[in-house]
Amino acid sequence: MKRQATNAFFKNNPVFSLNLATEVLSPPGGKAGTVERLKYHLGKGRLKRVAREIYAVIPPGTSAEQFQPDPFLVAIAVRPKGIFGYHSALELLGVSHSYWSICTLFAAKIRRPIRLNGTTVKFLKHPKAFRSMGECNLGTRKVERLGKVLSCTGPERTLVEGFNRPELAGGLEEFLASASGFPVLNLELLEKILQVYDIRQLWASVGWFLERFQETFHVSEEMLERMEYNRPKSPQYLIRRRRGGVLQSRWSLILPDEIEEFGESNVP
Repeated sequence: MKRQATNAFFKNNPVFSLNLATEVLSPPGGKAGTVERLKYHLGKGRLKRVAREIYAVIPPGTSAEQFQPDPFLVAIAVRPKGIFGYHSALELLGVSHSYWSICTLFAAKIRRPIRLNGTTVKFLKHPKAFRSMGECNLGTRKVERLGKVLSCTGPERTLVEGFNRPELAGGLEEFLASASGFPVLNLELLEKILQVYDIRQLWASVGWFLERFQETFHVSEEMLERMEYNRPKSPQYLIRRRRGGVLQSRWSLILPDEIEEFGESNVP
């Protein structure tokens, strides 16, 4: 990596790790020399220590107490090869309906959460089904945020994983409202992701959703029939550990009362 002057490094890396700073700044003394240089800028109010060996550049005219770094940039500084998922993916894809206080990043190596003034950055293992197949990048895409290129799950994988863990996607109602805003879905990729997970409840949940938006996403009846074929053999709750609701017999799903009519205006 090309060596940079300190000011240029700060401009290009608003949040960075000690390891990256050592690699790019290449000061005398290696890592220890980098720590001393960063201590100088911490004392001058140019930097803020966000977590162990993670630093953020404070914009001019802002105090360290007032400044809160972007949680997405913090997450990627900790795990540069991570993939944002769940509600974080909805936000990066431009469809989220509301603010969510949890930022989630899939990574090969997890660590304890980082708390940032109302937002918690969580590091999650890549889903086991993807790890076992060596397909952790399946269904992902690149997006730009504050000058940085980030990886996140695309609409298809975000849809499947949101049904798998709606509590990380902002809750069921927020997740459904956001997912219904996807401009397009790659249906072939969607089926491939469902095959990787191989969970009947997910086939049924996604099938129910696509039936609600059949015209919007140009879903064939043949595809719905394939999803119906893979539904649970006996009724399952859409939200695990929650009782009560309305049975959708085609999908063997019991829906919470509050979403029974979700998307009905779109059903042919």
